[in-house]
Amino acid sequence: MSKRRALVIGGSIGGLFAANWLRKIGWDVAVFERVGDDLASRGAGIGTHDELHAVIGRLGLAVDDIGVWVGRRVCLERDGRVSHELATGQLQSSWARVYRLLKDAFPAEDYRFGMALERVEQDASGVTAVFADGSRARGDLLVGADGVRSTVRECLLPQAQPRYAGYVAWRGLVDEATFVSAAEKEMFGLYTMGFPEGEMILCYPVPGRDNDTRPGRRGYNHIWYRPTDFHERLRDICTDVAGHCHGISIPPPLIRPDVTARIKADAHRLLAPQIAAVVERTEQLFFQAIFDLESPSLALGRVVLLGDAAFVARPHVGVGVTKAAMDAECLALEIHAAEGDLDAALARYDRARRLFGSRIVERARKLGAYIEAQLKPPAQRTEAERQPSPEYLMREIGTVNLDIHALTA
Repeated sequence: MSKRRALVIGGSIGGLFAANWLRKIGWDVAVFERVGDDLASRGAGIGTHDELHAVIGRLGLAVDDIGVWVGRRVCLERDGRVSHELATGQLQSSWARVYRLLKDAFPAEDYRFGMALERVEQDASGVTAVFADGSRARGDLLVGADGVRSTVRECLLPQAQPRYAGYVAWRGLVDEATFVSAAEKEMFGLYTMGFPEGEMILCYPVPGRDNDTRPGRRGYNHIWYRPTDFHERLRDICTDVAGHCHGISIPPPLIRPDVTARIKADAHRLLAPQIAAVVERTEQLFFQAIFDLESPSLALGRVVLLGDAAFVARPHVGVGVTKAAMDAECLALEIHAAEGDLDAALARYDRARRLFGSRIVERARKLGAYIEAQLKPPAQRTEAERQPSPEYLMREIGTVNLDIHALTA
C-alpha cells in the first residue's frame, strides 16, 4: 500500500516539526515555504523548556548544544542597582538554532522554497494546494503551519484574525565579544530584567553567529516591550525614509535612523545604564508588533492548523516554539494511534491543542495587560491592568515555573 501524503504549508519551525514528525510515523511529506531563501538568518532569542527538549529528543535529534544556560534572574532599577534576584535556571536558545536543527534533519528535495499558497481545495478523497505560480499539489492531509498571517487559516477561517495588543517589542542582538569589563561580563551570564512604568525589557545570552554556543562567541539578546498607538505611532515607525509605510512591519534595514536614535535615547533615559549600553551598541534594532490570535477550530476536513497559524500568544509566556513542537507531536501520535481513521485522529488533535492554545493565550494576555493598558487614561484602567510587582513578573515571564502539562488537562 502506498504511503499517505501530507502537504505542509510553511517551512518555519512549526512546519518543520510537523514534517519531521509525520515522516517519523511513515508519511510521505512535502514542505512548501513562501519565501525564496533559507530562513536561518531570521528570528531572535527564545527560551526553552523541558517539553521542547523532550519532543526534539523523541525525534532522534541531538539537543546537547542547543542553547546557553542561565541560572539567575535579576531586576535592575533605573540607577543600575539590583533590586530583586531570583535563583532559577533556564536554557536560552535562538530561533535559528532550532530551525537549523530541524531543517537539516528533513530531506532537502522535499522542501520547496518560493511556493506561495493561493487557495486550498478539498473533496472526499483528499486535499489540494493551489500555488500562485499555477502549480498544484495533492495529498491526504494539509498542515497549515504558515504563521500568524496564515493563508491556510484565511482560506478556511477568515473570521479568525490576529488582534493587535497595543504595543511592540524592540529587539536586538549584541556579540559577547563586546562585553569587555568585569561588570559587563557578569551581566552577560544573567537573565536581566527592567520594568520602567508601563514597559518591560528582558536581556539574556543566546547562541551567537552561526549558532555558536562557545564562550566568547555567543550573543546577548534583548527585547523591549513598549506601548505603541496603532494608528499613529506604529504607522510612523513602519514608514521608511522615502515616506513609504510598510503596514504593520518593516524590514529592519529600512527603519529610519531617527527612529532608532530615539529608541536608544529613550534607553538611556528610562533603563539601567548596563541595559542602555547594550541597546546603544546594537547594530541593527528591529521590532515586531505584538498580536494574539485564537482559532475556533484546528481541524477543518483534511486540513489542520498548527503553531502560530492556530494560536498566537504574546511572547511573555515564552512557549511559541515549545507549543509548535507539542502541536506537531500530538498530531503525529494521534494519526498513528488512529490506525487509519484520519478523521478521528484530527478530531482528537483539535480538542487537545485548542484547549492548550486557549489557555496559553489567556495567560499571556494577563501578563501583558498592564502594557496594553498604557494607551488608556489611568482612571479607566482596571485592577488587572495595574503594573504587577517585579517579583511577580520575574517569576512568571518566560514560564520558568509554568506547569505546561497542567494546561493540557
